[in-house]
Amino acid sequence: MVDAKAPPTGFSMHPAAALHDPGWGHPDHQGRLRTLASAVGKDLLTLHGHVEQIEARPARTDPILDVHSRDHIASVRHACEAAGSGQREVGPETFVSSASWDAILGSSGAILEAVDRVMVGSLRNAFVAARPPGHHASHARAMGFCIVNHVAVAARHLIRSGQAERVAIVDWDIHHGNGTQEIFYTDPNVFYLSLHQSPLFPGTGSSRERGKGAGEGTTLNTPLPSGTGPDTYLDHFRSTLDTAREAFQPDFILISAGYDGLAEDPLGGFLLRPRDFHGTTRMVMEWAEEVCDGRIVASLEGGYAPEATGKAVVATLRAMADLDPA
Repeated sequence: MVDAKAPPTGFSMHPAAALHDPGWGHPDHQGRLRTLASAVGKDLLTLHGHVEQIEARPARTDPILDVHSRDHIASVRHACEAAGSGQREVGPETFVSSASWDAILGSSGAILEAVDRVMVGSLRNAFVAARPPGHHASHARAMGFCIVNHVAVAARHLIRSGQAERVAIVDWDIHHGNGTQEIFYTDPNVFYLSLHQSPLFPGTGSSRERGKGAGEGTTLNTPLPSGTGPDTYLDHFRSTLDTAREAFQPDFILISAGYDGLAEDPLGGFLLRPRDFHGTTRMVMEWAEEVCDGRIVASLEGGYAPEATGKAVVATLRAMADLDPA
């Protein structure tokens, strides 16, 4: 049983995030978050008293500029302002609308609020329904639907604010988070771990990519083939986490929570079920409970089968709140 006095799990979805509009024909269309929010809402009877919805102010640009180049951010803002009633392309397969800058600031603000609240203990852990996603966004480039790397913004904020010395990022999106890896590739204080399909976009994430210079050994990639099913995936997930546990002791763990590994997803080839993400979440929680008092914040990345993604997010929230899967 969970201690009745234990702080709750936080859930945050900034209202501006749903307004980012790359077009209804785009995989990251506006219906994704609406369906996700509906799935969470339908589970409120179970989540009540365990999960608390939190509000967040939009981020300032300073923490974003701690990760991204000034030219990149200026270019994105200009494209949003110039989009009018349509879309502007800011990178390969990556579009913005007039509402996208508010969505970016709102989602980065939500993850910053979440990590700060987990650090002070008013939340046990938290899930942020960020949009647009972030893990393909590098220091100076948008790509793969990603414009600002929210998880990277949170990791750098934790370290630069002095709240943490070492941060681990667990990325279970089916696509390799090339942007996150690039940003922290030489950083010994951020451990980046990814399980992803290979071959698949963006083509990075070889097991030979382990970091560089002072960051040698703080990148860990586990590429898996199309057709990977739940048992094989969960076995690899546990063994990869075990390797990370031996190599790194973080003060905080961030999750790039992508759900395009679900069998229903149109962009990936894994065969995972929504309840499998209850298992992955519990495994990460075990590591966090060992080394950093359970401090975890998860941020939504991919997941383009909206109904299945909603169920998987509910499974993640239930695990974070120590509830059984549905």
